[in-house]
Amino acid sequence: MAFHDVLGHQPHPLDAIFRPRRVAVVGASEKPGSVGRTLLWNLIQSPFGGTVYPVNPRRESILGIQAYPNLHALPEPVDLVVIAIPAPKVLAIIADCVALGIRGAIVLSAGFKEIGPAGQALEAEIQQLARQGNLRLIGPNCLGLMNPLTGLNATFADGAAQPGNLAFISQSGALCTSILDWSRRENVGFSAFVSIGSMLDVSWGDLIYYFGDDPHTQSIVLYMESIGQARSFLSAAREVALSKPIIVIKAGRTAAAAQAAASHTGALAGSDAVLDAAFQRCGVLRVDSIDELFSMSEVLAKQPRPKGRRLTILTNAGGPGVLATDALIQGGGSLAPLAPETIAALDRLLPVHWSHGNPIDVLGDATADRYGEAIQIAAADPNSDGLLVILTPQAMTDPSAIAQTLADYTAQSAKPILASWMGGDRVAAGEALLNRAHISTFAYPDAAARTFNLLWQYSDNLNSLYETPTLVPDPEQDPARVEAILEAALASDRTLLSELESKQILAAYGIPTIPGVIATTPAEAVAIAEDYGYPVVAKLHSHTITHKSDVGGVQLNLQNAIAVEQAFAAIQSRVPEADFLGVCIQPQIAQQGYELIVGASLDPQFGPVLLFGSGGRLVEVYEDRALGLPPLNTTLAERLMEKTRIWTALQGVRGQAAVDLEALKALLVRFSRLVLEQPRIREIEINPLLATPGGGLLALDARVVLHPASCDRADLPRAAIRPYPSHYQTRVQLKDGQTVQLRPIRPEDEPLVVDFHRSLSEETVYRRYAHLIKLDHRIRHTRLTRVCFVDYDQEMAIVAEREQNSQPQIIGIGRLSAIHGSRDREFAITISDAYQDQGLGRQILSHLIAIGRAEGCDRLIGWILQSNRAMIHLAEQLGFSLSRDREEMVEVQLPLQAPVPVA
Repeated sequence: MAFHDVLGHQPHPLDAIFRPRRVAVVGASEKPGSVGRTLLWNLIQSPFGGTVYPVNPRRESILGIQAYPNLHALPEPVDLVVIAIPAPKVLAIIADCVALGIRGAIVLSAGFKEIGPAGQALEAEIQQLARQGNLRLIGPNCLGLMNPLTGLNATFADGAAQPGNLAFISQSGALCTSILDWSRRENVGFSAFVSIGSMLDVSWGDLIYYFGDDPHTQSIVLYMESIGQARSFLSAAREVALSKPIIVIKAGRTAAAAQAAASHTGALAGSDAVLDAAFQRCGVLRVDSIDELFSMSEVLAKQPRPKGRRLTILTNAGGPGVLATDALIQGGGSLAPLAPETIAALDRLLPVHWSHGNPIDVLGDATADRYGEAIQIAAADPNSDGLLVILTPQAMTDPSAIAQTLADYTAQSAKPILASWMGGDRVAAGEALLNRAHISTFAYPDAAARTFNLLWQYSDNLNSLYETPTLVPDPEQDPARVEAILEAALASDRTLLSELESKQILAAYGIPTIPGVIATTPAEAVAIAEDYGYPVVAKLHSHTITHKSDVGGVQLNLQNAIAVEQAFAAIQSRVPEADFLGVCIQPQIAQQGYELIVGASLDPQFGPVLLFGSGGRLVEVYEDRALGLPPLNTTLAERLMEKTRIWTALQGVRGQAAVDLEALKALLVRFSRLVLEQPRIREIEINPLLATPGGGLLALDARVVLHPASCDRADLPRAAIRPYPSHYQTRVQLKDGQTVQLRPIRPEDEPLVVDFHRSLSEETVYRRYAHLIKLDHRIRHTRLTRVCFVDYDQEMAIVAEREQNSQPQIIGIGRLSAIHGSRDREFAITISDAYQDQGLGRQILSHLIAIGRAEGCDRLIGWILQSNRAMIHLAEQLGFSLSRDREEMVEVQLPLQAPVPVA
């Protein structure tokens, strides 16, 4: 946890919007049914503890409150301005806000980018002006927002939301009003209720960070029509999803729905499959219905996450158990096999005719006592990851007593427990009792089973994102060769590389390829073939034709010189003369393996997207593929492969040996590096990649398409997730002459970080954290995920690494952490005891200062114990100013525009 979190709440720019003390309403009106009147009435009807100022140049008072002609005429400064006037007049109001130093605005008005180019231009002017004045703005084209915890209702909705712990954010104002009606019926409360509009300024990422830091918010629920700033969204979601569930329903799964969403928000929608991959990569749970949206937020707030997909079903009627089983299996879950001790215990408890399996049928005459004992036995089964208890009202059934029994047990369970009390009014009292005990209830058992599937899928995905990967060594790259190939193609106004050029680029990144030589005459082709030895393959060499098989440009299994000459002639005859540049002769490879495809292309929202799946000529027919976002590590590479059907075969099937899965994961990691480090590449594909059981990997064919030379490098699409910032690597020398490498941390460093923490004394730990943290807590994987799995856009952790007995050893860590809502960064440094007083702290802090400048940070801020004189002295030497206004702590600050003095 950062010191600024420990030492007290730091003001956030969005507080001006969500916790204002004074609000001005521009466009306030007396006209019945108008937006301006409804908005003003909502603000004064739900007191938020502040003052409301109507602004209307044609009225002296509105709803009995004194009105003012403009913002400049207000008697005191306001925090928030809510604007409900025609779009063309909004720019002037924003200019007044900036001139007056107002920090927050909500623009309800429509008529911006959703109407076309004129609206886009107006939005751009407003955006530029707001940024210049540090004005944060929600909207335009929105319903407004509510903070039910303070009573703020800055919307034109009919009525207010109830207070609760759920932050709801929607791009659809109309949906907001429907959700409000639903929430009142279902008694669902909110910590915030936000209509975000078209996100001219405040975006998903801003709000996810804000509510991620909000102690009153337990879950964040989104209704999304467009992603907006993809990198901002992913950065925020990846950080916050570790501590709070983020659940999203995204309109536009079908092409028709995507087009409707685009016309509504004025944004373009990318591939829905890419969006799914993005959500999975950042730990967001995507659901398909409004009902699932809120049921999942409720369940995740009430129940622990399951550790697996195995569900135990306990019921007093067979039919509902079968329905739940069908829904469970169809959704990818499984029935927990009952352990022998569980069966034995149930045999002693239940009548002889019980089901003797899962679902556990306790029979229709089950009493509360029988239910209670069966629940404890079933939940204790070591094979079970969760429990679904079903009740149907029968003659011997007491729904409330059984509910109380289940509620009493739930407090001691570490597994999720769901309930389906069937029967409407007959079970209503028991259902209410379960809800009060934080047990989620469902009218029908199949809905409960589907919810369990969503639970384990969410939990599995979140856990898999933070499995410690293994390090894939960098290949011996030849960047000059890659650059020369790309420059030569662009210089000749080509965007399509030849197969040979494409394979040379793959080889530069450690991806094995088949050798090949270009022949421009039949005689050359024969000579090359005889050098390789028969059989060989002849492929079209062209700078214009991309799919050679489609034009008969591939001739296989050529056994002799005559076959090679005939193949050369056949290929030449099948393409226009301008497209034929010769043939590439390659050794024939016995294709006794699996044909895979590995590729990458660009998504308009997320930039480069990776593809893996079944390859070969029928790749479009099989459609067995999965998408992922780069960069990959070995864990993420495996997760990508697991989404395909061919994954089962790759692990070995029907006596066939498995392929080298470690080598395949390493290949995908290197391929993702290639995609990120060569932004000139627009599309790249290996098809097929031959994976031989018990053998190796070989790229049999490759295709690369470049961005045209006219594209400026600065304008090339960037990855949605920032890649490893290798340019921040440097080497420094300590006082004793040792050379140490400073480099950004990576997930693969977790074992080294564990050893680093073992090297720290209690005194060093206390100086770093201002309190003692036991070693076993410091080295827990759940904690080290936040240390090693870094979003480089938000945090930059630098490790100091040296060689110890030919093994890497981390001896120091420095960190720059974002302070949300600002461009400031908090720094912290820890040095291993054995390497203190060697000048390493100075080297790391100097490097962090340089990185802060390069990242465009405004200030570095740190909190140092007053007893840590050495660190305070170092900060002073490097130009930090000191403030001792906090008990036991010294706050140090360094504006990054100022030069660092040479000590």
